[in-house]
Amino acid sequence: MRRRQLILALASASTLTAIGACDRHAVAYAASATQMRSVGDFPSLARTKDQWRVVLPPNRFAVLFEHATERPFSSPLDREKRSGTFICAACRLPLFRSSDKFDSGTGWPSFTRAIRKRTATSRDLKLVLPRVEYHCARCGGHQGHVFDDGPPPTGQRWCNNGLALDFVPSGEKLPPLVI
Repeated sequence: MRRRQLILALASASTLTAIGACDRHAVAYAASATQMRSVGDFPSLARTKDQWRVVLPPNRFAVLFEHATERPFSSPLDREKRSGTFICAACRLPLFRSSDKFDSGTGWPSFTRAIRKRTATSRDLKLVLPRVEYHCARCGGHQGHVFDDGPPPTGQRWCNNGLALDFVPSGEKLPPLVI
């Protein structure tokens, strides 16, 4: 009986810890989540799923607008080491700098932070324990999840689907934003 109580107590404690971590992120990014309508100098891009379905390949559409997840280690962007900018594969908004990228060993491109005011977050309860899901703040395209197990300086791991991003090497002009 004591063993069962210990297991239940540990499970409850880990659930509360996960909820607390999620709530910290939710509070920290609540301001950016409310900015989905207008992000800095970038007005929001309101398109229907059907409009995105016409212009995006099926695998990208599934990740960006149906919240699918690509298989780990399947994206070449996980191994991308050049200097440059990672942009939203739907609307082309720059989301991450290569200087913030690191090899998390998870099989997905990972970053210590996003470019300020370029993402918005929401709570994801699909796997029972709450997680912080983030989206492109301009088009709402699903990018990935934020975790508290990253390296310095932030201690965060912004774990991104490679299909949700494109990479523009330094020295190349960023493509125009989708309008």
